[in-house]
Amino acid sequence: MQIGYARVSTIEQNPQLQTDALKKAGCERFFTDRLSGARADRPALAEAIEFARKGDTLVVWRLDRLARSVAHLIEIVNTLETKGVEFASLNETIDTRSSGGRLVLHIFAALAEFERALIRERTAAGLKAARDRGRVGGRPLVMTREKLLAARRLKSSGMTGPEVAAAVGVSVPTLYRHLAGPDTAAVG
Repeated sequence: MQIGYARVSTIEQNPQLQTDALKKAGCERFFTDRLSGARADRPALAEAIEFARKGDTLVVWRLDRLARSVAHLIEIVNTLETKGVEFASLNETIDTRSSGGRLVLHIFAALAEFERALIRERTAAGLKAARDRGRVGGRPLVMTREKLLAARRLKSSGMTGPEVAAAVGVSVPTLYRHLAGPDTAAVG
């Protein structure tokens, strides 16, 4: 069975162009989302994937109606593949039922992996450059050694946790996390 999936970005838009093309391509069942492509949660897409059985084909009018990015496309196609469901896009003439369609998707997957590797490399290089300039990432230290020692003195004098936290200028969870730890829990 061919299963059609259509998506329009707003409620005002009409998916008729997509559904007509999907119907002409032989789709028997249709699922339509009316929401932005930026959203990861697409109820009709999830329902279409759940509905699809081994040997079925999920068909879309264009790739951008299905996925937010190449990585997202590969993720969806891999999910379909594990169920034994094929994938086809009408405008891009991609069809995983053919060896050419599978080749195109493998090229997309390789490009997505390459893109992820480049992002990792750029991030690592940026962090190294920042460290070389003396910048350290992460959240600023809230509980210093001095604050911790003061907090322990105040707590042993009978003050409540919230009173101690307010006195040393930290949140109650931060106070309790550091009071439970060793003296070296706070650095600074």
